[in-house]
Amino acid sequence: MTRAQIAALVTAVFAFVLLSNTLFVVEQREQAIVLNFGEPVRVINAMGADDPGLHLKAPFIENVIKVDKRNLPLVADKEEIVDVNQKRLVVDAFVRYRISNPLQYYRTLRTETIAQDRVERLVNSSLRQILGSATTEQIVSTKRGDLMAATKRDVETRAKASGLGIEIIDVRIKRADLPQGNQEAVFRRMRTSREQEAAGIRAGGEQQKREIIAEANKEVAITLATATEEAENVRGQGDGLRTRIFAQSFGKDPSFAAFYRSMQAYEASLGQGDTTMVLSPDSAFFKYFERGPGAK
Repeated sequence: MTRAQIAALVTAVFAFVLLSNTLFVVEQREQAIVLNFGEPVRVINAMGADDPGLHLKAPFIENVIKVDKRNLPLVADKEEIVDVNQKRLVVDAFVRYRISNPLQYYRTLRTETIAQDRVERLVNSSLRQILGSATTEQIVSTKRGDLMAATKRDVETRAKASGLGIEIIDVRIKRADLPQGNQEAVFRRMRTSREQEAAGIRAGGEQQKREIIAEANKEVAITLATATEEAENVRGQGDGLRTRIFAQSFGKDPSFAAFYRSMQAYEASLGQGDTTMVLSPDSAFFKYFERGPGAK
């Protein structure tokens, strides 16, 4: 290899190193912090700006740190809080934030790991303060939205006061559960309450059943009594009518009346299979068994 070729190769390598330390690319989703001897001096494609692409920096003097421009998620560790009634809750929350001031962010936090740790501590502190002034029912259902809005405002205020260079977008509770020991106690109370409620319902149903049965028995008794009274009235009317008819018949033909009474006597005495009678053959009781009426 000649000296000219060596010189050309050295020049090419030097040019490549120079260009690689001079040019850099910033994507649309990134913010680039330019450092001059480790001190942040400017930001490229910051929030509100739109200048991604190829950029220049002073070679060997300046270097570039890139941070995310998008909204960043953070799932906070479970935190145990005490509500206003001294009841314990385990709260699982998540946060969304973004880097709004990259220079301040780099000066204060440096790395994403440190940033997430600081944000998580701020969120947990706000949750203890805001949720500690509410009841469990309000946290779980009735005022959950208002409490989350108040927590977001509190975390945002704390982040600004700490100069973190981030903007809190949202804070939400994923879950709010009782500690394991408390859950078992609550479940026992709930089960006892439901059993008492069920017993009350059964007792009420039994009372209603007895009332319905008593009312039905009363109606049956009244109906039977009314029917019996009406039957006796009808029977009495029939007996009276029969008596009148017999009286009229007996008055028209006395011999028929005697015959009819004898037939009734025969039916009452001879109709029973186990009846034994000892009478004289010429007794008047058997006079209608002879050849003629009253014949001897």
